[in-house]
Amino acid sequence: MSEENLDHFEMRRLESLSNTVFGVAMTLLAYDLPKVGVFKGMPGWHDLYQLYAGQLSGLILSFIIAGLFWVSHHRRLARQPYGTRRVVIVNLFFLLSIILLPVTNGLYGNYRLSSAVAVLYGLHLTLIASLNALLWWFTRGEGEHPPELARAIFPILVFVPATLLALVAPQYVQYVWFLAFGGFFAHRFADRRWKS
Repeated sequence: MSEENLDHFEMRRLESLSNTVFGVAMTLLAYDLPKVGVFKGMPGWHDLYQLYAGQLSGLILSFIIAGLFWVSHHRRLARQPYGTRRVVIVNLFFLLSIILLPVTNGLYGNYRLSSAVAVLYGLHLTLIASLNALLWWFTRGEGEHPPELARAIFPILVFVPATLLALVAPQYVQYVWFLAFGGFFAHRFADRRWKS
């Protein structure tokens, strides 16, 4: 075995770990949902709406974001069957940022009108997107800029200004965060430009 191969890690092992991490994180998003409030009497529709409106929107947003990053992560691992120690370490930090998603989601679901909580949640989403983009950067070949890299960078371009918006208008920022899903269209656009 050459010296260069000693530093390589089979990413298939990381894939098994990442499936577990994403599965646990996405399940924990809903863990505290039924225990959020206590009713004095039998709840009506208005009571349920008041209790769950913020929690459900935060849960749906975080679940979709986690799902999209899971798809991106698996596409990246399929493209890169072996990784260096540096790539593995960044992947582990990426997975740590995913496992912390239920924590910031729980805060955001309960206190979404708090500027501090909305900014913390936005910073966390930006960190996840940045680590994902960095990992896509590592997978590109010499002089290559694959369309997946454009898809990975797009959420950062949404999360950074949205986090700044959270400083002044936390009640509107969740609608801006949903724009991060436009990365799919950025990928399609970049794919066409790449092929032409």
